Amino acid sequence: MNKEELVKEISKKTKLSQKTSSDVLSATLDIIQKTVAKGKKVTLVGFGTWEARKRAARIGRNPQTGKELKIAAKTVPAWSAGKSFKELIK
Repeated sequence: MNKEELVKEISKKTKLSQKTSSDVLSATLDIIQKTVAKGKKVTLVGFGTWEARKRAARIGRNPQTGKELKIAAKTVPAWSAGKSFKELIK
C-alpha cells in the first residue's frame, strides 16, 4: 500500500474528503519525523514506537575488495511494533 492508497482508505473509513485525509496524514508524519529528529520518542500504545537510536562506530568490509574500512557512529530512526500489532500479525 502506498500513501495514495492509504489516504483513500482513511477517507472511506472517516468519511472525510481525500484532501483532508491527505493533510491529516502528512501532518501526522511530519510531527513524528520532527519529534524523533529532536531525540524524543513517539508512542502510539498498541501500534508502535518511533525513536532515534545511536549506532556505534564499527569496522566494516568493502564487499568487492575485502578491505577493512571504518564506519562512523551515527543516529538512525527506528520503529518497533506494539504488543497489539505484533499479536495481530501472528
